Amino acid sequence: MKNLFQPYHLVTLSPWPLITSLNILSMMISMTMMFNLKSKNLLFLSIILIILCSYQWWRDVIRESSFQGFHTPNVMEGLKFGMIMFIISEVFFFISFFWSYFHMFLSPSIQIGSIWPPMGLKFMLINPYQLPLLNTIILISSGMFLTWSHYAIIKMKFTIAKEMMKLTTYFGMIFTLIQIHEYFEASFSIFMSNYGTTFFVMTGFHGIHVIIGTIFIIISYNRMNWLQFSNLHHLGFEASAWYWHFVDVVWLFLFLFIYWWPF
Repeated sequence: MKNLFQPYHLVTLSPWPLITSLNILSMMISMTMMFNLKSKNLLFLSIILIILCSYQWWRDVIRESSFQGFHTPNVMEGLKFGMIMFIISEVFFFISFFWSYFHMFLSPSIQIGSIWPPMGLKFMLINPYQLPLLNTIILISSGMFLTWSHYAIIKMKFTIAKEMMKLTTYFGMIFTLIQIHEYFEASFSIFMSNYGTTFFVMTGFHGIHVIIGTIFIIISYNRMNWLQFSNLHHLGFEASAWYWHFVDVVWLFLFLFIYWWPF
């Protein structure tokens, strides 16, 4: 008799990939309209629709994993590989910014006085030994707590795991609030030379990643409360932990080259 068992997950028809793609296209068009026509309504609508579609899509994935049992070991390996490839794409995303930064840092043009940071900006830089150093300690500590939580899940100590996840989310929120305060107190803006542009773009995109990572961990915390994780099957948590450690490493490079070295 032919073996009909299929170890891989054949995904059922879903509207979310198409609808999400259309909403992302709409968001790109609306961003162009915002910059050129100062119209923001379509942008806000596109963002709201993307969030709603993402919620529905991920809800279906959680159902397939926790309730329908479609995430076999082979499927989990594929999902892990997909997450790794996503993080690699994020690495290259930040490499493009660092490439631009080092191009100006290592060979400053005559237009900015042939020095780095540009002439007149040296005494406006943020002191790296104050808020940036505090944020570094906070973010690295949060990564330590998340690693502790992962170890606790493997040892089936779920109470400790949840407490460590709560500490991680608190630290992530504190990091974001300090970053916002730093932006308001900065003596230069995104429009002040190429240093100001690269500073706010790189730290801003990193801040967005911290917010996304915090939401990711909060969702994992709720799923653990709903008994959707075990010591052998907690791929959603692992993905959030990998993403958070990536955010930690990027911040270390930002602190070293954006804050400390030019100061």
